[in-house]
Amino acid sequence: MDAGLATTRAADRLLNATTTHVPCSPVRDLIGSDNVLAAYAVQRRLTQARLLDGARVVGRKIGLTSPAVQAQLGVDQPDFGMLFDDMAHDDGAMIPFGSVLQPRVEAEIAFVLKDDLVEGELNNKRVRAAIDYGVAALEICGSRIRDWDISFGDTVADNASAGAYVLGGVRVRLDEVEPRDVEMTMSVNGEQVSTGSGAACLGDPVNALMWLARQARKLGEPLRSGQVVLSGALGPMFPIAPGAEVTATITGLGTVSCTFTEEEE
Repeated sequence: MDAGLATTRAADRLLNATTTHVPCSPVRDLIGSDNVLAAYAVQRRLTQARLLDGARVVGRKIGLTSPAVQAQLGVDQPDFGMLFDDMAHDDGAMIPFGSVLQPRVEAEIAFVLKDDLVEGELNNKRVRAAIDYGVAALEICGSRIRDWDISFGDTVADNASAGAYVLGGVRVRLDEVEPRDVEMTMSVNGEQVSTGSGAACLGDPVNALMWLARQARKLGEPLRSGQVVLSGALGPMFPIAPGAEVTATITGLGTVSCTFTEEEE
């Protein structure tokens, strides 16, 4: 099949799943399991569709940074997706359960940038200096692909399985906390379901941000001042059900929580 036609068909399949709220079959039959360029081409088509529909890009999410999550999904490298304005929630938010398909939640550090990362060497020192502050965050991952039956190509095409996110209320500068040293615990309905550390995210969440800055610039869409970056899971994802109350605590960054409504929408 022609590459352009395959990209179009894969994007259409995922868009239909989004519109109908019915998960679809994987798209690897169209673009392959590990064709990175084809997968990001599909993601760009989905991004353009969201922009034409009035959404606004407010940042990025990095996925598959934790060995635990890589093992869960059978992949071995990071990926990234776009964050749109309608994905954002404040700490303590009530989130409609049906707003994200097949939701799973994970805890991580979110960085907010104060500088563009467009030119020059994107080393650890430069990237750290570009961070305004970090906050505790919950990412609600969602898959348009039935039963999370995903390869690397599937999840990249599906906007890195992005769904929604919640930012904590405590903003912390990097001279007040060292991201690689934090410890995370996450509970659902009062029961601990995930633990991890900053070192589980590519050795240091700042390393994940550095990887993203380089990838984003390479693809012609560099990171900008004011954008939010979800740096990647500090521990395993956990599937959630209607009515779930989720709380994560990250040392040095405080807590972040949300509740999922009982009704599906």
